[in-house]
Amino acid sequence: MFDLLTDVLVKNGLLTAFAVVGATIWVSYWLSRILTNGRLHGSAIAIMIGLALAYAGGVSTGGHKGLADIKLLSGIGFMGGAMLRDFAIVSTAFGVSFGEIRKAGLSGVVSLFTGVLLSFVVGAAVALAFGYSDAVSMTTIGAGAVTYIVGPVTGAALGANSDVMALSIAAGLVKSVLVMIGTPFMAPYIGLDNPRSAMVFGGLMGTTSGVAGGLAATDPKLVPYGAMTATFYTGLGCLMGPSVLFIATRALMGG
Repeated sequence: MFDLLTDVLVKNGLLTAFAVVGATIWVSYWLSRILTNGRLHGSAIAIMIGLALAYAGGVSTGGHKGLADIKLLSGIGFMGGAMLRDFAIVSTAFGVSFGEIRKAGLSGVVSLFTGVLLSFVVGAAVALAFGYSDAVSMTTIGAGAVTYIVGPVTGAALGANSDVMALSIAAGLVKSVLVMIGTPFMAPYIGLDNPRSAMVFGGLMGTTSGVAGGLAATDPKLVPYGAMTATFYTGLGCLMGPSVLFIATRALMGG
């Protein structure tokens, strides 16, 4: 009976992955409600649980894909792949009113460039402090601080080694979790209570998952607006990382 059940779950790997992720999210939101009274959003807890499970899966199998290296959970590798990830990011835009987007005006555009540049400078400075003084490594890790998508995109374009690219992803994940956890606490102090401020916030922070999770805990109606500019932020970072930002870093560091 157990072998039959296992065989069915393996053959329907994507459905199994959805069931596992759904159960994880249910547990995460339950923990959020019971332990933090909703102040720490369930999405943040789900990310932390996911990272812990990925680490445990990698250690137990000696592989490099986390839980996807376990045959029963191989569908998670497809579910977490680029196609469904990009679909999820793009789908957040469908709840947006373009009338509200126009209200953001110049402040929304300025927030995008300010957010990308500020995050990059902080990430590159941290990389330098830890001994990564070459332009490629500094740019890749700095781009990772922009978002964990911009980091590997920039690293691949510049030919960064795998260790540096892994650090760039880690930097982006840390930023995402911090934004997700901190947003509900900071929202009352920064006027984060309307679509315009949500778009500016998304442009400054940039991490789509962090902004979406943080705004969901603040006011679910603001999620599409913050996610909209955060998505543009990711695209802008992918354009600037391997071009303008790399050239500037190389000029500053001398090679």
